[in-house]
Amino acid sequence: MSIAPVVLRLAATAAGLLLVAAQTATASAATPPPRSSAAVPASATWTAPLSTQGRYIVDAQGNRFRLKAANWDGAQGSWTGSGSVSDPANHHAGQDSHGIPLGLDRVPLDGLLADFHQLGINTIRLPFSNEMIHSTTPVPDSAVSANPQLRGRTPLQVYDAVVGALSDSGFAVILNNHTNTSRWCCGVDGNERWNSGQSTQQWADDWVFMARRYAAVPRVVGADLYNEVRRDVLDDPNWGLGDNHDWYAAAQLAADRILTEADPRLLVVIEGINWTGVPVDGLPHGRPVLTPARTLSHTLVDSHKLVYSAHFYGYTGPRHSGATGIGETHDARYQDLTRDQLATALDDEAFFVEETGRHYTAPVWVSEFGIGSNETNAAARTWFGNVTDYFAEHDADFAYWPLVGFAGHDDWALLRYDTAGHRDGILDPGDWRGTAWQHLMSAPSTSGPVAAVPVWRMLSTDHADAVESLRVRATGDWDAGAYKAACPDGLRLIGLSHTTGRGLCTDTGAANLRTSAAGQTVVVDERYVPAGGDWASGYTKLQCPQGGFLAGYSLRGQRVSAALCVPGRTALSGTGRTVWFDRSDNRPADGAGGDFAYGDYKGQCAANEYAAGIAFTTRFGSRPGPAALLCRTLP
Repeated sequence: MSIAPVVLRLAATAAGLLLVAAQTATASAATPPPRSSAAVPASATWTAPLSTQGRYIVDAQGNRFRLKAANWDGAQGSWTGSGSVSDPANHHAGQDSHGIPLGLDRVPLDGLLADFHQLGINTIRLPFSNEMIHSTTPVPDSAVSANPQLRGRTPLQVYDAVVGALSDSGFAVILNNHTNTSRWCCGVDGNERWNSGQSTQQWADDWVFMARRYAAVPRVVGADLYNEVRRDVLDDPNWGLGDNHDWYAAAQLAADRILTEADPRLLVVIEGINWTGVPVDGLPHGRPVLTPARTLSHTLVDSHKLVYSAHFYGYTGPRHSGATGIGETHDARYQDLTRDQLATALDDEAFFVEETGRHYTAPVWVSEFGIGSNETNAAARTWFGNVTDYFAEHDADFAYWPLVGFAGHDDWALLRYDTAGHRDGILDPGDWRGTAWQHLMSAPSTSGPVAAVPVWRMLSTDHADAVESLRVRATGDWDAGAYKAACPDGLRLIGLSHTTGRGLCTDTGAANLRTSAAGQTVVVDERYVPAGGDWASGYTKLQCPQGGFLAGYSLRGQRVSAALCVPGRTALSGTGRTVWFDRSDNRPADGAGGDFAYGDYKGQCAANEYAAGIAFTTRFGSRPGPAALLCRTLP
């Protein structure tokens, strides 16, 4: 959730907020999540697990599953300090969630779930903090007074009960690592990055723990890696620099560990960078959101599990963090934009990702947006109508913030409860947000089977290996000391860059070209170039054995070190041609796959071809990177 902090106040206190709980989870943490007896409603006809097909999320039957979601917060912690209740996003100021989902002190769990169903939502984004995972202190009885069966449990054990009940009730559950410490966020508060106050290794370990813990809960469908990555007092996060603040690399690490070590069923949700730059007049400031994915996108070990996400609130803006403190930038907020300007901003910052046939193509989930029922600002109200119209017209996946609040206090919540458990909120006739909400929920939407579309994925060896094939990983280090890249299983290498070490993978024209038999060949010389088959005269050629195709490569600096070839499932002996790209781009005219190596020359085989060889030179004065591909026609 975006908070609007007074910058000077937070800067003064940030240093004291950088520690997370270091307790070790006790044996009770290994206890399987308890199950709810709540019946699954007849409307829950979808089947887990979820995956992706182009811009859409689909269920196990291949039917579109649109995330119509809301955020049930509390387990990430709520603001209990001296926060200003006037801050636009500080909906729970002065309220203590005790590190568990809100409302369990006022309404029985089954009653809450019944109210959620009335909203028409099908998915719950369920925040948690790393501190919650390690806490061994039972929550106070008062925190679960409406649910006495939860007395004596730790926050994690209460979280278990909520996850199980949501799954049993038919909701998809997406786990969201919202904060490191259990407190309200999201300004300069010690929770700016995934590794604020903890190591990236510990953060990834916690994710493996959580994914394993709920691997047997059927409708736990996703892992939302971290909330609103942003600047701390001193430094910005970045996307691809390879340092300790590289969100691109950290998300890649955690995603692949979750899918390989914990639960291969899960969608992995990667949010863009929420804001950079100190929000003080005269200094650079912006919201990169997902724009860096245009030139550097994620490729996971499963090509159908990536979901990108973004947050949009009226009081934030393209160059506005949403803060209201002294010195905050005066650039336009989203609520200051016209309807057309807002649509352009949403397209440029996030929804371009849904473009078909690009290395970054993925579903976009707006996992937070919201506004207060007591909002009187005309611009803010207009923004809410415009943004929900945009989501409706674009058939977008979304999640409202927040789902549960307290009557008389949290006017942003979809549902608010008083101390006696009585409910009001967006379903009431007097709530002005209801019209826009109903339009969003009832607008025409793609449903039913989603046709398969070709997958395009980027390989980057900028700072590390990019071996995304599980079969190749199982063989160990096939070129020690070199940067290695291999396409995810089911895809083949179809393009390379000349000097930047980037590659392009696809299944276009031939889904899963590889045979089911084990085996691969690491080619380091010209032994497989047939007599009379010099397809790149004067250049060193690494060519696959007869019947094989390129699935990967390795580099030492810019120089090609080896080609990784795997056997095809059918006879691969099509005619070949040489595609040179040492002096200019040489790619299909349709630009399929997108610019996978911005600023560098690129070579790419056609959609009806596969790559069977790489040529390069080590001549003095020549660049040693890949210079040509041997492209052959698919059978």
